[in-house]
Amino acid sequence: MIVVVHRRWRRRVLVAAVVGLALVAIRLWPHLPLSAQVPESTAVYDADGRLLRLVLSRDDKYRLWLPLVQMPPQLIAAVQLQEDQWFRWHPGVNPLSLLRGAYETYVARGPPQGGSTLTMQLARLMYRLDTRSPGGKLVQVARALQLELCYSKDALLEAYLNLAPYGGNIEGVGAASLIYFDKPVARLTLPETLVLAVLPQDPSRRLRSTLANGDTEHSSRVLGHSLVAARARLYQRWRAIHGGDAGLDALLRLPLSLRSPSALPYAAPHAVDQLLLATRRVGALPTRLDTTLDLRLQRTLERQIEGFLQMQRERGIDNAAALLLDSRDMAVKALVGSADYFDAGIAGQVNGTAAKRSPGSTLKPFVYALGIDQGVLHPRTVLRDVPTAFGPFSPENFDGRFLGPVNATDALIRSRNIPAVQVAARLASPNLYGFLKAAGISRMASERHYGLALVLGGGEVTMQELARLYAMLANRGVMRPLRFRVDAPQAQGVRLLSDAASFMVMDMLRHNPRPDDGVLGQGAQVGSRGLPVYWKTGTSWAFRDAWAAGVFGPYVLVVWSGHFDGSGNPALIGAQAAAPLFFRIVDAIAAQDSQLAEPAWTLPENVKQVEICLASGDLPNAECPQRGDTWFIPGKSPIRVSAVHRALMIDSRSGTIACPPYDPLHTRRQVFEYWPSDLAQVFAQAGMPRRKPPAAADCAIVASDGDPPRIDSPLRGVTYALRRSQPERNRIALSASVDAGVRRLFWFADNAYLGHSAPGETLFWQAPHVGTSRLRAVDDQGQVDERVVKVEVME
Repeated sequence: MIVVVHRRWRRRVLVAAVVGLALVAIRLWPHLPLSAQVPESTAVYDADGRLLRLVLSRDDKYRLWLPLVQMPPQLIAAVQLQEDQWFRWHPGVNPLSLLRGAYETYVARGPPQGGSTLTMQLARLMYRLDTRSPGGKLVQVARALQLELCYSKDALLEAYLNLAPYGGNIEGVGAASLIYFDKPVARLTLPETLVLAVLPQDPSRRLRSTLANGDTEHSSRVLGHSLVAARARLYQRWRAIHGGDAGLDALLRLPLSLRSPSALPYAAPHAVDQLLLATRRVGALPTRLDTTLDLRLQRTLERQIEGFLQMQRERGIDNAAALLLDSRDMAVKALVGSADYFDAGIAGQVNGTAAKRSPGSTLKPFVYALGIDQGVLHPRTVLRDVPTAFGPFSPENFDGRFLGPVNATDALIRSRNIPAVQVAARLASPNLYGFLKAAGISRMASERHYGLALVLGGGEVTMQELARLYAMLANRGVMRPLRFRVDAPQAQGVRLLSDAASFMVMDMLRHNPRPDDGVLGQGAQVGSRGLPVYWKTGTSWAFRDAWAAGVFGPYVLVVWSGHFDGSGNPALIGAQAAAPLFFRIVDAIAAQDSQLAEPAWTLPENVKQVEICLASGDLPNAECPQRGDTWFIPGKSPIRVSAVHRALMIDSRSGTIACPPYDPLHTRRQVFEYWPSDLAQVFAQAGMPRRKPPAAADCAIVASDGDPPRIDSPLRGVTYALRRSQPERNRIALSASVDAGVRRLFWFADNAYLGHSAPGETLFWQAPHVGTSRLRAVDDQGQVDERVVKVEVME
């Protein structure tokens, strides 16, 4: 008998040992973390930690998983006190609670009570169980035991706190704290903590009474009676265990508000959309995204755009976009993609800062910067704003007029087209196309597709690409990518312009006056401290886009107004439809930040200042009456001695040039301006004719100080077609611009004399054969210009 009992005891011990080892093995076997079994939301913040958007999870829930160690102890204690005081001691099921719940529900016929533990509630939440029937309750018990077997108490408590229902599609204390109290759980007060502890027990009823308090114009609601009563009951139990005082009692009596879930922020929608899309392309969305945006600046831009468009709608302008970035670290601080994200009438969800648009004249600063780098000009180089053909391309100015001689700075800030194209035509490597390709401008067609029209907005860029280009000027020629995330590394960048060229172009842009000032050369300033603004406007062809882009303090700002459908509007002129908005934003930011200042900068080592003659942009000779200063790069910038003002000895009796030796009684020394014939013609057309120098005397002139002739027609790079059926029309016009001292111009074709013409006159030539001919224009001073002409026959 003793032996039998002993054997039974041994078998029981063996079974118990096997079961124990099995349980230990199940616990130690690697299990998928509970956090990995549910998708999470993404909270998007600005650079100062202000919520911009809470993104739904893949299963359309607001859920932010927080590790247990990041949850405040008082929240954990309050939840356990409310839901399951014996959580740390039971195996997932509390038999006494189950029996009490069954009795109250099925015997006493009272309000249904489930008697569920925290683990049982977690099982219901995770496995979506229907526990209203006895069968469902048994499944819940089994699942609870399974969870207790596979996971630690801390893991189960963490999972419950992250999956507890908080009304609607809100789950977990992380999302609930952010939605209802606009703060992370670590910053919750005790009254707020107790609300989150009691809310999961009956979220629909308790929230219904709360959210009914107040009107639709307010985003917050005072706690309803049901929620206040539940919190009060929990507080009495809390006070009995943890203690309290009169101050805490008074704090609990103060009214407390919950933010309505419908009032969740949806700030900077275009920027957040772009960031979320870019993040998804490289992997899953994280729980938290910290952006470089500044919500305060974002709202400033939105307010200024709204106010500007209210005044412009009667002119048919109803949409605008703006981008603000910090040039120091390339952080995007504010981005407004349209006037109203939710307005389908303007396609408001289109991100205007990422759309390809014609930039108009906003690329001209980079043409001049390349010209400075390649020794084509300096800021005061005098350019020709005269009718000019560049092969088949004959650009015109926006106002249809020509100014004649204009220095590079004035040509840039007055947005003259002819001088800009002249500079672009002289660029070598890189030209503007090569520069834009190196700058990363996307989706460009072939260089031949654009030609020189690229200078005037013939291509397309996005606002974000244009902002990077202007930031490159602020960063002294170094191109760097934009940053939308705080954790994005700051790239070293690539140098595309020299330090000197960037500095000189910025100084040129500094002289551009505000649209509400208009004094040329005065320069735009902002704020009480006179902060300079370096800026430029642009207007696209057919009045489709109005632009303003520039730099002030540490910021780069680009604004656009127009229509996403590409329709034109004569009111869409950069100086009228973009510049006022640009300065509204600049003034608003300066008013908000009294300490706004430029980043420290130093003068580039290879940049010097030199005195010039203002009329020519060259070094002044003794006769130059008006002088100024300009920046230049020694050994690179093109500076020679000015030849516009020349002193002549005039015979006072005849008014002609006197011949040596000079008779002091009948000769006088007089200074004349020698302008080329094309510029002299522009002066005459403008009602400001220049006095012509007198004709040369019979005495020999040893040398000429003037410029050689410049052939205007035939056009360079054009093939002329001769019609066999209309030989009388097969004439090619010959014309050239000459120095003011020239009286006659002689034309030759392959050394054959064709005839002569006076300055400003046109000589017609009938090509004798097909093929190429070398044309020469020789002035009466012996100076020459040449051009090769190609002729073909067209049947």
